[in-house]
Order: sequence, then C-alpha cells, then structure tokens
Amino acid sequence: MKKAVTAWLLAAAVVAPVHAAERTVVHAGHLLDVDSGKMLTDQAVSIEAGKVVAVQPWSADAGKGARVLDWTAWTVVPGLMDMHTHISEEAETADIAAPLKISPAQQAFIGAMNARKTLQAGFTTVRDVGVYRGFADIALRDAINAGEIPGPRMFVAGAYITVPGGGGEITGLPPGTVVPPEFRQGVSRGVDQVRHNVDKILDHGADLIKVIATGAVLANGTEPGKPEFTEAEIHAAVVEAAKHGKFVAAHAHGAEGIKRAIRAGVRSIEHGSLIDDEGIALMVKHGTWLVADIYDGDYIEEIGTRDHWSPEILRKNEETTLAQREGFRKAVKAGVHLAFGTDAGVYPHGQNARQFAYMVRWGMTPLQAIRSATIDAARLLGKEKELGSIAPGKAADLVAVACDPLHDVDCLRQIRGVIKAGQPVALE
Repeated sequence: MKKAVTAWLLAAAVVAPVHAAERTVVHAGHLLDVDSGKMLTDQAVSIEAGKVVAVQPWSADAGKGARVLDWTAWTVVPGLMDMHTHISEEAETADIAAPLKISPAQQAFIGAMNARKTLQAGFTTVRDVGVYRGFADIALRDAINAGEIPGPRMFVAGAYITVPGGGGEITGLPPGTVVPPEFRQGVSRGVDQVRHNVDKILDHGADLIKVIATGAVLANGTEPGKPEFTEAEIHAAVVEAAKHGKFVAAHAHGAEGIKRAIRAGVRSIEHGSLIDDEGIALMVKHGTWLVADIYDGDYIEEIGTRDHWSPEILRKNEETTLAQREGFRKAVKAGVHLAFGTDAGVYPHGQNARQFAYMVRWGMTPLQAIRSATIDAARLLGKEKELGSIAPGKAADLVAVACDPLHDVDCLRQIRGVIKAGQPVALE
C-alpha cells in the first residue's frame, strides 16, 4: 500500500494547468465526429474556458494567438465515458471481506489512484454505480471537482439500495462478523424504507440511485436469477428519485428482475445477463437503457480460477457469461438503447477499453461501440447537450489514439493524449 500511495503522490499533478483565459487549439490529423459518423481530416479544435468553441478545417490562421497542441499523427475521438464503474474500491479478489479491512483514509487514496488511472486511460466521464462504504464516491467526486486530485467527471450513486443480505451487501462472511453501519446505508425492506433510504442517499449528494433488483454473481449466498425487490419497491425508488430530479439504475441479472425493473420505470438495466425476448421487447417499448459488462466474464474465469475465488462465484460466472453476451447481441439487433459500461473494479482500473472489442465481436459496429461510450452515454446521463461529442458549446473532452478505431476498435487502448475540460492530462 505504501508503495502505491507514494506512486500516486509523485503523479498527483497529472493535469497540466492551462491559464483560464488562454485559447488552445488542437491540430488533429483525423477527428471522429460521432454525431454524423464521419471521420474528418486535418481539423482544428478551438478550446476556451474548458469548452469547444469551434471545429473547422486546419489553416495557418487557426492557431494564431493560441497554444497549439500537435495531434496530427493521431486520431482524435471524444472523451470516453464508462457508465458502470466502482472507482472508490480496489479490484475484486478472493477475499470477500476485503472492503471491511480498508480504513476510510486508505480508501481515499485508493479512489484517488483509480481515478487517475481511469482518466489516463482516456475516460473523462464515469457513472460510478455504488460503493460498499456509503458516500465514499461522493467525497471522491467532490475532490475531483474541486481540483484537489485528478480524475474523470463523476456521476455517483452514493450507496446501494439492497435487501438485507442481498446483492449489494458484503456477504459470505464468517459467523459473528459485524458489518459497520456505514456499509449498510441503503439496506431496505419494504416500500417505506426504500423511500427513506433513497431520500437519505440523495440528500447526501448522490447523482443517481442504484437499486440491486436481483442477486449478484460476486455476492455469495445470492443468485443472479432471483429477484430481490418487488416491482412496487423498485417503483417507490423511481418515484422518490424523480422528486429530486434523479434517475434509477437497476442491477438486474435475472429475466424476472429485469422486467420488474423496466416496468417500475428505471433508467437503465445493469448487466442484463439472463434477459429474455420479452425483456428485450419491454426495453425497446419503454426506452430503457442496457449497460452490459460483457468483458468481465473472461477476467473472472481467468483470474478467479487462478486465485481460487469462491467456487460459488465461479459457478455463477459460468452460468451468466455466455448468456449475457447472447442477450447483448439480441439487444443490439432489436435496437435497445445501449451504453458502454464495464463494471470497473471487477478488473483492475484503467483497463476499461478492453470491452470495445467484445462489443464489436457480439454485434456492434466499431462506430456503434464508440458512440455507446460517447454521445449515447451522454444521452443516458441526460447530458447530451454538454458531453459526448466534439462540438461547439460542449466540454472540451478529447482523446488521441494511435490508429483509426473505425478499422480497429481495440486501438482505443493505445492512448496518446487526453484532454478533460480543456486541460491536457500528463500520461505516465
């Protein structure tokens, strides 16, 4: 831990400051316009006060009086967006009690390191959908927003709305283990308690609500296919969140839990591993988003087997991985709204872009996959006027990659430059 913290401290100033009044022009060799789907060549992106003010063909006059960043050797895409992360926590291990063994101070450093890695991987915005120690993600978001530490723009859930002993609890612990209250902020049973906890979480500053509608692959003693909340309880969360102007994301693996959550009015289904044809039709009808982490199954199988994770977890992973990918393919074909989300924290942070190749393998075109992590992710957040594409008036979030991702989407792992809100990010 000491070595990791030291490394973070040495790299703490990874965002290179640019004076607020200074105009920056990025000279892009190629630029992907995700709105039109066109690859533009030799473009000038003008940035002022953290926002794009113009995108136009490069000319000698374009850079006059400005700081010019030469990205002519690379392809420029909008800042990438991961809609399912857990940045405040370490990657999954065989130790199911690990979250309880980390102090709040340690967790703060862990979150800061993970935020830096995520930003340097080209992900300038994330939707962080839950943390065991309640509100740790809110503190991390606020520190990033205050400029105290580098990291992506974060939209956070604050805690999990989960049933006692459900998929959002730390389960499988030895008898007599006491889980402190800070890890159980959203534990709810019944409509009234759901409403109360939704209000509490949002009053603490969360940007959205995460409801654990079914059991989980990584929670011992729960089953992914089994619903854990009634439709009425999920609907209560949706209604209460709406009073605050917020959406609900529903963790849901099983077909029945997915359908309950859709009918209850959630904004998105997370995972969707065992979705059936009826569930897909409901998603299309209601305009519900699917955020499916279709890379993780391979990571869990490889690392979980090597490191002797719980046999129960490995069994559930095997039962859901292929089914999830087949359901994803059907959802793509049916026209379901799809946003990029990886469940970062299952695997080590900063490897988010590994999933793009899986999305293409399972039915998307490269452009669809990129849009799922840019303009479509912004639509899921309701922030499409502010984020998601390189266009005048939007946040100046730009990423340079080594090759053309429309020809090889895996080159989104070859990051050559990152700008968040007009600020260049130093890459390690």
